[in-house]
Amino acid sequence: MQLISRTSRRAAIYGGLLILQTAAASCLVWIILPIFRRMISRLGEPVDLELWRLATVIGCIIVLQSCYWIRLQRVPICIPFCNVVVGHLLLFASRASFFFGGAFFSVLFFRHVPELSALPPLGQGFVKALAVLAILFSLFCYSLELERLGKAIEGPPTDVR
Repeated sequence: MQLISRTSRRAAIYGGLLILQTAAASCLVWIILPIFRRMISRLGEPVDLELWRLATVIGCIIVLQSCYWIRLQRVPICIPFCNVVVGHLLLFASRASFFFGGAFFSVLFFRHVPELSALPPLGQGFVKALAVLAILFSLFCYSLELERLGKAIEGPPTDVR
């Protein structure tokens, strides 16, 4: 009896952490999408963030990182069922979740930065670069979480093809 309740409690904690990560990653993409559009339409113009947008991005990064590392260190992956198709869909979602981060990075560093008429002061530039790396790392960690779940749901490999 206690084993069942312990297993269901772990499953609930795992599910809650995964839902929080998904909500934070979705919010992060939702917040950054207008900034991404602004950068593409106004190449070379500095993009200043509103305070509420900056606070939301920082909050999403904190939630993503906290949930990821808590799950990784303390909560085992809970596999509700085994299904190759669902596993493949989760693996696809893990790759797709990082598409936006890669596109954001590419526009920022390969297209936007060279067009800037004047670079920001060194300290400000460092903080902005650190923020972009934190966003990318958070999206990467989320994609790893989806990948681990997808591989677990697929089940153990039976043969090599």
